[in-house]
Amino acid sequence: MVHTSGTTGQDAPNRADVSLIAHRGFAGVYPENTVAAVEQAATGVAVGASPEMVEIDVMPTADGEIVTFHDYDLGRLTDAPADLTDRNVWEVPYETLADLDVLGTGERVPTLGEILDALPTDVGVNVEFKNPGSADVRPRENLPPEARDEQRELWQGFAEEVLDLLATSDHEVLVSSFAEGALAAVREADPSVPVAAVFADSIADGMEIARRYDCEAVHPPWNAIADTALFNAEYGSLGPYEEIDLVELAHDEGRAVNAWTVERWYEADQLRQAGVDGVIADYPGVLQFGGAAD
Repeated sequence: MVHTSGTTGQDAPNRADVSLIAHRGFAGVYPENTVAAVEQAATGVAVGASPEMVEIDVMPTADGEIVTFHDYDLGRLTDAPADLTDRNVWEVPYETLADLDVLGTGERVPTLGEILDALPTDVGVNVEFKNPGSADVRPRENLPPEARDEQRELWQGFAEEVLDLLATSDHEVLVSSFAEGALAAVREADPSVPVAAVFADSIADGMEIARRYDCEAVHPPWNAIADTALFNAEYGSLGPYEEIDLVELAHDEGRAVNAWTVERWYEADQLRQAGVDGVIADYPGVLQFGGAAD
């Protein structure tokens, strides 16, 4: 089972027991979700620490390949020609995707298999299920009972394919998603795989979903953590959140808390002192400064 809490094995004295999770392979310093990002993040070549886990996003191509890519369309992340920039990844065959340049770096869109091959086995992988190849997914929703089976079925085939591929690797695995249907599909396919409910809109709804699927972890935004100066701070359109001590509640229920997406040392330090188990970070050095835990 994946360790969703604990250290990453680094000697930095201020780390306490907070796991460092490399968001898209430390997207702040490397081209996100690429082989180069995963390789360099995992080996700690940048100033900072090596992560305990690397977080990546997955979705299918038109011909059924599983790729690591975050956005639904190709415009922001690749040099796709004008006729492809607004196309969804799952509408494009992998042969076409493989010819595209990611963020002007010379890196290409990799398959999940390539990412797993590039990642050392002593570094875990947090696989975020982004989309199964459908415009009908309902992420960021606490689904009503009548919608749950339909959403699970929408994800089921994709979930089984991803889990089959993950089963061939020796990495510790954590599957996460904003989509309740994805968590349901993973639980249906293999109840032993650890899962995390990612949420953005409501602590109460996020915890309800976590309970529904007995999630090992929850992944809230960093401004949803009470008893910090960060609570309900401006973070895009996220918040304000209910007056709920998420860390205490999740820990009482035996769930780890990994906060996203941390970009600054003082955010990480506040979160560490509040008791989070992990920070999902864009930069490798965010845990390298700050006082000892209270």
